[in-house]
Amino acid sequence: MAKFGFNGSHKEDTKLSAAIAPLVLSYNDQIRPLLDAIDKLRHLQVMKEGIQLPTIVVVGDQSSGKSSVLESLAGISLPRGQGICTRVPLIMRLQHHSTPNPELHLEYHNKIIPTNETHVAEAINMATNEIAGNGKGISNTPLTLVVKKKGVPDLTMVDLPGITRVPVHGQPEDIYEQISSIIMEYIKPKESTILNVLSATVDFPTCESIRMSQRVDKTGERTLAVVTKSDKAPEGLLEKVTADDVNIGLGYVCVRNRIGEESYEEARMEEATLFESHQLLSKIDKSIVGVPVLAQKLVQIQASIIAKCLPDIVKNINEKLHANVSELNKMPQNLSSTAEAITVFIRILGSAKESLRKILIRGEFDEYTDENEMHCTARMAEMLNEYSKELQQTSDEKDSTDLFLMEEIRILEEAKGMTLPNFLPRAAFLSVLQRKVNEISSIPVEFVRKGWKYIEDVVIIVLMKHSANYPQLQSSTRRAAHDLIAKMKEQSIYKVMEIVEMEKVIDYTGNPEYMSTWGRLMVNKEAFMKMIKNHSNHPQLVLEGFGQVEVGHLIQYSTVVEQAFDMKMRMVAYWKVVHQRLLDNLALHLLFSVHNLLNKELEQEIVNELMGSHGGGIKRMLEESSSVSAKRDRINHSIKLLRDSKEVMAEIMGRITANANDDDSQNELETPNEEFLDEIKETNEAGTIDSRNNPPETKKTGI
Repeated sequence: MAKFGFNGSHKEDTKLSAAIAPLVLSYNDQIRPLLDAIDKLRHLQVMKEGIQLPTIVVVGDQSSGKSSVLESLAGISLPRGQGICTRVPLIMRLQHHSTPNPELHLEYHNKIIPTNETHVAEAINMATNEIAGNGKGISNTPLTLVVKKKGVPDLTMVDLPGITRVPVHGQPEDIYEQISSIIMEYIKPKESTILNVLSATVDFPTCESIRMSQRVDKTGERTLAVVTKSDKAPEGLLEKVTADDVNIGLGYVCVRNRIGEESYEEARMEEATLFESHQLLSKIDKSIVGVPVLAQKLVQIQASIIAKCLPDIVKNINEKLHANVSELNKMPQNLSSTAEAITVFIRILGSAKESLRKILIRGEFDEYTDENEMHCTARMAEMLNEYSKELQQTSDEKDSTDLFLMEEIRILEEAKGMTLPNFLPRAAFLSVLQRKVNEISSIPVEFVRKGWKYIEDVVIIVLMKHSANYPQLQSSTRRAAHDLIAKMKEQSIYKVMEIVEMEKVIDYTGNPEYMSTWGRLMVNKEAFMKMIKNHSNHPQLVLEGFGQVEVGHLIQYSTVVEQAFDMKMRMVAYWKVVHQRLLDNLALHLLFSVHNLLNKELEQEIVNELMGSHGGGIKRMLEESSSVSAKRDRINHSIKLLRDSKEVMAEIMGRITANANDDDSQNELETPNEEFLDEIKETNEAGTIDSRNNPPETKKTGI
């Protein structure tokens, strides 16, 4: 951090020479390079990258005397009049100039407009009208005034519109809110020093500018107050600036405004005389009175805050540049040929298919750890389990509605003919089987529909993710996936309906489980028939697989009940086989279809879509979207800005490092420590940019 000291005493025999001397004679050699560097960064608009710069921000209520203070510091006339004179942020860059002829110019809208002391106020008004419009409205677009003049202090300040609560004719109704928003934007950063201009004629706690500064700087550690119009309200001024009821941490400076046609030299002489001879004002300590003291304080504060902020500025530039380079490298390749487009298309399709294989076939979901819906093998297993339960539940519910064996008896009665006794007609068995299959026939179809809907959602999510940077490719791949899966779903539905139809008309299995189950169930036959023949008084029986069943109603069907029992047990045993076969066939079919989808069909469908009537060529499909193009331009612009900013800081830091052992400079500005110098060195070590995204070389920006 910079360390400065000054002597504010005024000896009588040097009063006149002090009044007409340059405002600041010291520190310029040390301050100017630092200030130039900060001004260059401000010109580059590095603050748009979120990098705050040390700034002296001038605020004050309307008619507080802001313009007079700035005129005294700059030695030029600024616009005056009723209402708001400053309608845009006015960046005033003052630079001590050794030559007698001043140089003034304005900078705005990428233009440099030369002017002179006579016409500067008119030039500012014209520029303001161009920025903010002809009227009394305001704008947040800054206007820079560069003043190179002998005797002015090396300062950069931002003058903001004066605070007014009541809009006048021609001003928007929310003028106060607009002004407040601009002021808060400038004074909120901790790097900003607030120069609060107060009129001696008002109570300080009532000033709106004080209230605003206290909102962002409660302790006042970065607020300096300049009290204008001291000659108009001398009574009690000493008490007001010494009591400090409003927390002005950097202190007060009382000044006298230039009056009428006084020259700036005459105004300073009158000011010096006023604070030396006035009965009340002369009691105020000389270290806090006069424009020269104000200039000296501002130069001190500015040098200190710049030196303090430099390491953070360098660090932030380096971090922002590295972040932007990384973001640019992650962006999609900017394609320039059909060959590049085809290469990228193959890469996108290949990576999407691999992701789909992982989640749909291999059960790996590391790409979607926290997205349960993308854990596909688990979700599909859940769907299969629900399907199995629904099959069984539907069949059981139907069976429970009939009295035990009555359906079988009715069918056997209808199927009887001139056949051998106790012969079980196959037609009767098939009739029962068809009824059971019909009851569940919609469930396999619905399972397939649900399965393909889930697969389609997953496929499209993955395709969209991998082609996110190519919206035209996205629309084609989405359409191709939708059409393909719709076709495969219809094929699956046809296949499933065929499977269901086979189960309905054909009764066959080679599964030994059928015979073992039937044999186990038939063990109950003897006890069952005995109860029927003996007309038991307890017409209930516990049967394996059925629990307790009523049998009293079967006594009257003794001639056919044995056949009915046999058919029932055969159907129970066979239905277990049918149930498992429906599960297995549908699971195998769906998984096999997914394999075909990923290994054969999908790629071909997408290629056909791109090259067919809806396509128009791979290259056109991979044209960069306007949003991606705008993002690339924005990042490239930021990288160029930050690189230019890095060069500015490297240059000034190189100068500081070179002078680190200069004994004379040690008295004025602290030599940066090793940690600080290491921080500077890092500005040359920002990450490299992938050549495919590298912005074109541009000229260095200078001021």
